[in-house]
Amino acid sequence: MTKAELYKELNYVNHSRENRLKYANMVIDNPELVTPLLEILFDIDDKISCRAAWVFEFMCGEKLEAIIPFLDTFTEHMHSVYLDSAVRPVSKVCEYITKAYYGKEDHLLKTHLTEKHKEKIIEACFDWMINDEKVAAKAYSMVSLYLIGQEYDWIYPELTLILERDFQFQSAAFKARARQILKKIKK
Repeated sequence: MTKAELYKELNYVNHSRENRLKYANMVIDNPELVTPLLEILFDIDDKISCRAAWVFEFMCGEKLEAIIPFLDTFTEHMHSVYLDSAVRPVSKVCEYITKAYYGKEDHLLKTHLTEKHKEKIIEACFDWMINDEKVAAKAYSMVSLYLIGQEYDWIYPELTLILERDFQFQSAAFKARARQILKKIKK
């Protein structure tokens, strides 16, 4: 399948879980599609990029190790995504990555995620925390930053400051997640 054909296919991706999973499995079964999928995802001014982000998120949710050859590309460009419908899945992929890397179970990411990748994730997550993003992106970013903060001691003070500063102005969902993260940080 060419990039143009994949682009056409992405027009049929919708919000249903089954639909996104169908296309994610198509990409998992055809790993050569990941490169064009990322190219479409990072064509940030095109509305179809959001659909590519949804498929990429589901692909990573099903088979996270599929991202390993593309970590450089993903982390290098993820900060440029700005459409709400694309920021949420990209921030979710960051959460997947950090959960796998800092989790107790063995994962291939533990040997492939570099300092540079982590720095890019930290940068993007802090940007999503301080910018006017939807709650989901902020919630995924909180988790990612909390996990990475186990390794980088400067993250918790910065994250705490942002969470406490924004707490009163945010939604109930933000407050609930922020409470959980702050409680974990204070342990």
